[in-house]
Amino acid sequence: MKTFISIQLIHFNSYNRPIMHNPAKKYTAFVFDLNGTMIDDMHYHIQAWHRILNSLGANISLERTKQECYGKNAELLERIFPCIYTNEEKDNMSFEKEKEYQQKFKPHLKFIEGYEPFLRTAHKQGIKTAIGSAAIVFNIDFVLDGLNIRHLIDTVVSADDVNHSKPHPETFLKCADALFVKPEDCLVFEDSPKGVEAALHAGMDCMVITTLHQKEEFLHFKNIIGFIENYHDSQLTALLPETKPQGD
Repeated sequence: MKTFISIQLIHFNSYNRPIMHNPAKKYTAFVFDLNGTMIDDMHYHIQAWHRILNSLGANISLERTKQECYGKNAELLERIFPCIYTNEEKDNMSFEKEKEYQQKFKPHLKFIEGYEPFLRTAHKQGIKTAIGSAAIVFNIDFVLDGLNIRHLIDTVVSADDVNHSKPHPETFLKCADALFVKPEDCLVFEDSPKGVEAALHAGMDCMVITTLHQKEEFLHFKNIIGFIENYHDSQLTALLPETKPQGD
């Protein structure tokens, strides 16, 4: 772990060099963000936070709430209400928010189109898989167990496992370390600019899924190899190892 962190933190402080992409590059690991990337649920998170924050007196718009939906829950609360709530109070509010989110989203819990077959194919062909998310374990378990894919994910790095949230690279670097893969051999799947920035700082390429944000919001990032709306996109075929013919 120390090797990856020490090298990549230098990259974090001097990342403005463009990353050159090899269109024929094959990645040995896929690292998935969770919310908005595997499942299309960000609107439910935004609505839950919008209600809770305004009930606490924030007087915050839905668009501003959307902009603040990154990093750990406690960090979001601290940005909106600096130095007001204790850590215990923020943890309690965070858990109540997630219970509300799960209750509202559970009837709609499903993968983004094409995700499960893409994940199964990658797993079958030996590509390592990870989830690198700012979600708490409570929410990650909600998805992994609710959709029965825990056996297809090799490692999980949650908000509880890191000191620094995205756009810091710690989440993705810990995924690479746990998979025993070099950061440059990982491809990150992300839906948010902060997540793409974290991948850039980690030295990782990124495929962006446009469930919440528009392409124009990402154009200044140099580590993006493509944009998709779902996992049926033909761009993803080239990311998988060629299937060898059987029998000969």
